[in-house]
Amino acid sequence: MFFVETIELAGLGNRSYLAGGGRTAVAVDPPRDVDQVLAAAARRGVRIAYVVETHVHNDYVSGGRELARLTGAVHLVPEDARVRFPHTPVRDGDTVDLDGDARLTLRALATPGHTPHHTSYVLQEAGTAVAAFTGGSLLIGTVGRPDLVEPRLTEHLARAQHASAHRLAAELPDATAVLPTHGFGSFCSSAQTTGDSTTIGRERAVNDALTRDVDAFVADLLAGLDDIPAYYAHMGPVNAAGPSPIDLTPPAVADAEEIAARLAAGEWVVDLRNRVAFAEGHVAGSLNFEAEGKLATYLAWLVPWGKPVTLLAESAAQLADAQRELARVGIDRPAAAATGGPADWLRPGEAPASFRRATFADLAGRRPAGGVVVLDVRRDAERAGGHIDGSVHIPVHLLHGRLGEVPEGEVWVHCAGGMRAAVAASLLDAAGRDVVAVDDAFDAAAEAGLTVRTPAA
Repeated sequence: MFFVETIELAGLGNRSYLAGGGRTAVAVDPPRDVDQVLAAAARRGVRIAYVVETHVHNDYVSGGRELARLTGAVHLVPEDARVRFPHTPVRDGDTVDLDGDARLTLRALATPGHTPHHTSYVLQEAGTAVAAFTGGSLLIGTVGRPDLVEPRLTEHLARAQHASAHRLAAELPDATAVLPTHGFGSFCSSAQTTGDSTTIGRERAVNDALTRDVDAFVADLLAGLDDIPAYYAHMGPVNAAGPSPIDLTPPAVADAEEIAARLAAGEWVVDLRNRVAFAEGHVAGSLNFEAEGKLATYLAWLVPWGKPVTLLAESAAQLADAQRELARVGIDRPAAAATGGPADWLRPGEAPASFRRATFADLAGRRPAGGVVVLDVRRDAERAGGHIDGSVHIPVHLLHGRLGEVPEGEVWVHCAGGMRAAVAASLLDAAGRDVVAVDDAFDAAAEAGLTVRTPAA
């Protein structure tokens, strides 16, 4: 009897898997912090015999090399992936026996599209496919984006995604579980996914890659591609070279004097508290990236790569969780850290900085008075679906380099729900601007009486 255990990486919008039988198992696309994979294997009482990669990842640092080293597992990597560390190349059609039993096997199936070398793995019990680990190929209701490798290859890879989806649908029974790595909030997905689980049969009925002809599918896929997080440019090379082991030892403790010195030196001091607490009081110049939000994605996207980061957390547990999240995307060691609150982080005599929070109804009541700048920090694709008339648009991931483009006056900044607006408000506040963070769902803008321009309008 086989098992499949899902390892959620909610902050990155990804999943890894541990699958096997009663004695041995395979780890699929493991995260850099492999301790949770090892813990899952220990709970199951199984030995990790294989570690497999569906592709060289662009959105996180892989733990495959380290997991294979720690367990002695065979590390399977697609043959055409250009990696520079010891591994076993895997080719289309290769199979391995799991649990020392030919009744439970793993078969490699070439599914290019997300990358040229992308490979899916089909778990078979007694010759019948029961699950397919599809990585960045066939996702829940969509496919992995094809534009992360090389711009000149994007259309070719989009067409390959269509062909790979059809190959999976043709070769696997409808009841086969589809278990992708991406698609749960990851920017490696070409579109938002819906639902938590799926099968080949369901995808055959609803997935555009399987219901539309290749030309229509490719045209819409390419038209819908969104911005690529800047840190993705660093993940592929790190994974190809072979990531170093993760280091989660606590960072050096910073006192108020050191925090002030690091801010004066132009380093990033990141406050991990929730946006309500940050707005009410914080160290002037610090930036707010909520620990409970998409910390790794947005901090890694915005921070100039390699710039020292000091973390301010409410507790040691919050700090440790954040350090783990950031290590997954290559921000290995915080320069320093402190726990507590503003009273602990400010020098004697220093007052905390603060800014206002508001709703779209507040904005509707304030805007006619004039002198208000409305700044929309959503991504291009979001704004295309509707925007507040007269608003200025600078996506949050570009704001740090474009602060000078924000018009003079009181800035009311919004996103789709409040988290990115808080990040943007902290950037503006650190730059000395008079800012109000709109902490509200964008749907409330029209309900509040603001004019929202839509494509139809």
